[in-house]
Amino acid sequence: MQYTIEFKPAAVRDLRRLSPPVAKRVLNKIEGMRDNLVGDVKRLTQYTPGWRLRVGDWRVLFEVVGSVIVIWRIVHRSAAYE
Repeated sequence: MQYTIEFKPAAVRDLRRLSPPVAKRVLNKIEGMRDNLVGDVKRLTQYTPGWRLRVGDWRVLFEVVGSVIVIWRIVHRSAAYE
């Protein structure tokens, strides 16, 4: 299934704060999710949003709404699940 990707304002802010090499790596992994959620993707239990993508020490927290992936936050793993 092909997904479209949307970013919430907080995710855009998070992405701008990353160093350029890390931001590029994160964006490449997000683009890879367009095809059937490819990557280190895991469904989260008792946490909103309900999905995460692992990119090294960074976590991309997102939800899937129909055929749209909505990126909520991009945070370091130490602060991802607070």
